[in-house]
Amino acid sequence: MALLKFIDHVAITVADVERTTQFYDRLFGAEVPFDHAPDGRTLVRTVIIGGAVRINVHQQGNGIDLVADLPTPGSVDICFRFGGTIKEAEELLKRNGIEIIEGPAPRIDNEGNQAQSVYFKDPDGNLVELMSNT
Repeated sequence: MALLKFIDHVAITVADVERTTQFYDRLFGAEVPFDHAPDGRTLVRTVIIGGAVRINVHQQGNGIDLVADLPTPGSVDICFRFGGTIKEAEELLKRNGIEIIEGPAPRIDNEGNQAQSVYFKDPDGNLVELMSNT
């Protein structure tokens, strides 16, 4: 029996919550179901991107204790499964003026299937991978 089923969400630390939200919204569409802003300043924002992926966006220096030891903007390396072809992923990035730093490159997904990936950086320098099986 598998004890872990899937990742529910990932938390990333960013220099500017608004800038990060706008970036992911421009690329994939973003919903913001929750802001933790006790004094009017957003400390943590829940962002649903592409309708299915949840990221908790933490403002750097937000004073929240329940975080990694060294929460730093630009320290995440994350891969998203892309619902279209790798060519469509390339076109999406190019259309939005985002530099592809590697790819398309052959990869193997977590189920052992052949895939292709393209890599780029988000506004904080996090490495983002879009992986497609089609």
